[in-house]
Amino acid sequence: MKKIIFVRHGRAEEQSDSIPDFERSLTTKGKVISEQMAVLLKGKTEDPGLLITSPAFRAYETALVFARVFKKDPDTVLLRNNLYNRASLNYFAEMLAEMPDEVNSIILFGHNPAFTEIADRLSKDGCDFLPKSAVACLSFRTDTWKGVMHEKGRIEYFLKPDKSL
Repeated sequence: MKKIIFVRHGRAEEQSDSIPDFERSLTTKGKVISEQMAVLLKGKTEDPGLLITSPAFRAYETALVFARVFKKDPDTVLLRNNLYNRASLNYFAEMLAEMPDEVNSIILFGHNPAFTEIADRLSKDGCDFLPKSAVACLSFRTDTWKGVMHEKGRIEYFLKPDKSL
């Protein structure tokens, strides 16, 4: 069985002319909520497998928060440029084909609309919109990452931040 966990980056600074979109950082609230979501995820899985992120700073910061909660070396977080600017189902299939089959789980950190669209297309029953800091886990009855693209996934859990935060 293979699992893909989609994590949308936390709340980031507003866009402005002085800060390029790629360099926007998480807000304090974004960091706090990302940590709470990482703790929730840790309650669902002990081994997150590989952590792979968009290189946009807000996604990378989110990945580092999760790495810290899971006690993973931050140097093991993998950067994939196409998760920022060209995330598509085709790119996704190429990326999965490169994953070692010994790894059974990956956590992806990235952006909408691509993350919601890809999770929705990979899921048998569809996937709701991923708000900031949301976590969606899809499982696939296959032993290979290439098999994920031919198998409709099942949503194991969908975690959203508490609206009161």
